[in-house]
Amino acid sequence: MTSVVLAGIVLFALFFLLIFFGVPIAISIGLSSMAAGAMLLPFDEILIVVSQQFVTGIDSFVLLSLIFFTLAGSIMNTGGIAQRLINFAKLLAGRLPGSLAHTNVIGNTLFGALSGSAIASAATMGKIMSPLQKKEGYDPTYSAAVNVASAPAGLIIPPSGTPILYSVLSGGTSIGALFIAGYLPGILMSVLIMVTAYIIAKRRGYAVSEPIRFSQAAKVTLDAIPSLLLIVVVIGGISFGVFTATEGAAVAILYAVVLCLIYRSLRWKDVPVILRDTVIFSGVILLLIGASSAMSWILSYSKLPQLVSSGILQISDSPMILILIMVLLLLLVGTFMDIAPALLIFTPILLPIALELGVHPVHFGMIMSMGLAIGTITPPVGTVLFIGAKVGNVTIEQVTKPLLLFYIPVLLAFLAVAYIPGLSLWLPELMGVLDK
Repeated sequence: MTSVVLAGIVLFALFFLLIFFGVPIAISIGLSSMAAGAMLLPFDEILIVVSQQFVTGIDSFVLLSLIFFTLAGSIMNTGGIAQRLINFAKLLAGRLPGSLAHTNVIGNTLFGALSGSAIASAATMGKIMSPLQKKEGYDPTYSAAVNVASAPAGLIIPPSGTPILYSVLSGGTSIGALFIAGYLPGILMSVLIMVTAYIIAKRRGYAVSEPIRFSQAAKVTLDAIPSLLLIVVVIGGISFGVFTATEGAAVAILYAVVLCLIYRSLRWKDVPVILRDTVIFSGVILLLIGASSAMSWILSYSKLPQLVSSGILQISDSPMILILIMVLLLLLVGTFMDIAPALLIFTPILLPIALELGVHPVHFGMIMSMGLAIGTITPPVGTVLFIGAKVGNVTIEQVTKPLLLFYIPVLLAFLAVAYIPGLSLWLPELMGVLDK
């Protein structure tokens, strides 16, 4: 038992030490796993095991869907779809006070869901909406805060890579169920942000958009429908068993290419850039998954997750308190670690605790997705926060103050999802895709 505990201490202490000195996360995971494994098995054996786990970890047909959805998102990012969605979002925002801010929130929700990237969503929406809001007299720091706070909704509403990765790590939780489960939590987050934006807009007297004629509204809607149908085709097909997640991702690529060709917004010179970005992202993710598979094997062999689980379960008999501990842990982890490595490291540790508490794997997948997504908008390493500040032409310090107000609805949405299972499970159960 002592050697197991010592190996666990070495594993995580060395990992965080290497991260502190700027060593890439995948290499840090691999080196710390080998060091901890060498305390449990002879070095030559652990070297073979780590190599085998690295290969078997990425030998998964499901992971192709992650790469394909990334490619589909890259095509849409450069395919001129954003402006059509913004026009549609402006229509949905109607004549609410501060309607441009609401347009930003809805636009982030729609475009983030299509592209599967909060960073791409914040960058694209910020570039388009910030100048418009500035022209209408909006405080630039407020505009940037709205953009940053609403961008993570696209990581929760499908199609997104986070549920796919969680499905693999959790031993095969239904991707269709995870996709469907993301709608209500993502929409709830966006609605609460819009409520906050409404209150602020009323107090500051921000302008209301001009009324839109019926003919113009009809044109805007018709322009947006082909883009929005991507979600219906892909998610519907996966959820109802028409095709697998990987096949659905391939359909998404084909749909995105056809759509961009119809819009005449995809140029030949864009193709190498799209492929390059997809290859770079996929390479990074697969390297992380391979290294984390080795770490997961070390954790499983040492039975460290079981020790951690039993230790946490002994803290309290109350499921509410234990869920709160996991919620706070995810928020803390998200502040200094990106979503993919955090999922890879903490899913094997926290999932057994959740299952012991009777939390459904799909529900816990939403808890992890939301908790880590919030980390993208918090310092010190919030990637969406940095991108949103940059495209909004404000500093991190300037945007942080107004962003504090928007952390309130985001955290309220997270707590609601954590403590109300129905927000995650009702839709999948209604559609008959929830495994009991």
